[in-house]
Amino acid sequence: MKKPELNLQTTTLWDYPSQHYGDYMQGDQNYNGATPSYIIWNLLQRYTRERDLIIDPMCGSGTTIDVCKDLNRRVIGFDLSPYRNDIIPADARNLPIRNECIDFVFVDPPYGTHIHYSDDPRCIGQLSANDENYYKSMEQCIQEIYRVLKPQRYMALYCCDSFQKKKPFAPIGFRLFSILERWFTPIDIISVVRHNRTLLRRHYHTEAIRGNYFLRGFNYLFIMKKELRKGKTKK
Repeated sequence: MKKPELNLQTTTLWDYPSQHYGDYMQGDQNYNGATPSYIIWNLLQRYTRERDLIIDPMCGSGTTIDVCKDLNRRVIGFDLSPYRNDIIPADARNLPIRNECIDFVFVDPPYGTHIHYSDDPRCIGQLSANDENYYKSMEQCIQEIYRVLKPQRYMALYCCDSFQKKKPFAPIGFRLFSILERWFTPIDIISVVRHNRTLLRRHYHTEAIRGNYFLRGFNYLFIMKKELRKGKTKK
């Protein structure tokens, strides 16, 4: 089936029936935890201009890089375990970027230990979402995003809550949003419909009914703004 036309989303419920737009992939759909590229496309169309400098501090398979190239944005992708050659090895808690030089930041962090990303002991994906160290590490990432982002520019964080059988429910979205609010002004909260293989498998739904729990049907997309600090004039 031909993919639908790619348009700007106009409500706070985003739904696009494919991981990728157009006739080719952005990033790699076989990468566990790949970000749907239409999300990044929508964000860049609304909050950036051509030749703006974008970073993704947890770049995964490089989806942000490919969307930026489509839209004529400059981009730097970082990851603790680079998936391809144009991604720079770096920890999102200590980015090799000078202060206030970035026009937009997109980040899609690990949601606890659901996916194995790396054997690197620094990997945040090795921290359970029921462990306070996960949120402490994510606050360090958010502080770094604040440091490198220009005033009066925007960032977006894409995340999902966590539920694993026999473990407590982890409201990751609410926890991360409360951290973001310490540094940024909220612009909006988007619910993004999840289209993944898990939700297409009937036995997963049968088990969810039997076990009286819910499958994750949406992700949060938090859009935030870095305000101009008092005593600092806009360039």
